[in-house]
Amino acid sequence: MDFNEWNKQVIADFRANAGKVGGQFEGADMCIITTTGAKTGLKRYNPLVCLADGDRVIIFASKAGAPDNPDWYYNLVKNPVITVERGAETYEANATQITGDERDRLYAEQVTRFASFGEYEKQTTRKIPVIALTRV
Repeated sequence: MDFNEWNKQVIADFRANAGKVGGQFEGADMCIITTTGAKTGLKRYNPLVCLADGDRVIIFASKAGAPDNPDWYYNLVKNPVITVERGAETYEANATQITGDERDRLYAEQVTRFASFGEYEKQTTRKIPVIALTRV
């Protein structure tokens, strides 16, 4: 199964089960972000493991430790108002990149929950972007 088909299956499971998915993401805090393509202007849907931080949802542009950022990252940099699906709720949010000590604290927190995020960081030379989603 290619990556797009795999994403579609995760999204279908998420939507059918009020934000709960199985497989490797069973028990994970998940969200789906809908961004507007930076080049195409088309709607793009991405399921992501996220982290609750007060009123915000934190997402990580890890791309499993790839050398480049995921496409959705460039989409939300260009068009920072996105749609977030979390649990059975859907809302608009502003996406803001977090830097410095706050970024490092949040990334470390995610690593304590999912060790794979620590592996992603070791696999790449880039600083994995951390983004806060704040409800509009």
